[in-house]
Amino acid sequence: MKISIIIPVYNEADNISALIAEVGRAMSGVEAYEIIYVDDGSNDNTAEVLKQELQQVNALKVIRHQRSCGQSAAIYTGVKAAKFPFVATLDGDGQNDPADIPRLYEALIQQRENISNLWMIAGWRNNRHDSAWRLFSSKVANGVRSRLLDDNTPDTGCGLKVFLRDEFLSLPYFDHMHRFLPALILRAGGQVISEPVNHRSRTHGHSKYGTLDRLWVGIIDILGVIWLKKRAKLSEASEVERG
Repeated sequence: MKISIIIPVYNEADNISALIAEVGRAMSGVEAYEIIYVDDGSNDNTAEVLKQELQQVNALKVIRHQRSCGQSAAIYTGVKAAKFPFVATLDGDGQNDPADIPRLYEALIQQRENISNLWMIAGWRNNRHDSAWRLFSSKVANGVRSRLLDDNTPDTGCGLKVFLRDEFLSLPYFDHMHRFLPALILRAGGQVISEPVNHRSRTHGHSKYGTLDRLWVGIIDILGVIWLKKRAKLSEASEVERG
């Protein structure tokens, strides 16, 4: 198992050291791994904590955006810098459990023996530890997205995913793309399987993303992804006609 673990963060200084230690324990038996933190223009002590961790953790790499560019940009930056063909992503708030990474990786390897175009195993927080409002809003958002995009994924908002690096980089990039990865992968001819994962309560800080902001941006992005899917179908039809 050789894997790059991408962790995008914005103002998560209090969660960094504990999460890095957890990742180290979870990866203790693997052949090789790297942890890539992408600091998305944080203005708290995130940069200082990461600098301290760099002196102690050999597997750690740190990339910093000079200004906040958003979670999708941070993930994309990390994946481009990854040196291994398999990538895992984790949210930087500590709610994802790094112990799930080896299991999702093994699931991807095993399932690819039968599904050669399987690109991703997506985490599914089927027992979430969030506020009632976040649970409700997420359920509504997932329902709307699933109905409109038909991506067959119950929880695209889960930050824990394991996927193929090069295939990810072949997808069209746009802001907020990380919320639509299953639909984009299906559009490109890949497959996605969801697996239940552990989910914990946040111990430090608070979510940096507002529900209403995500709702309105999400509606616009869904329309964009629908357009991309229709464009792909038109391209396929043109290829058939020329053939």
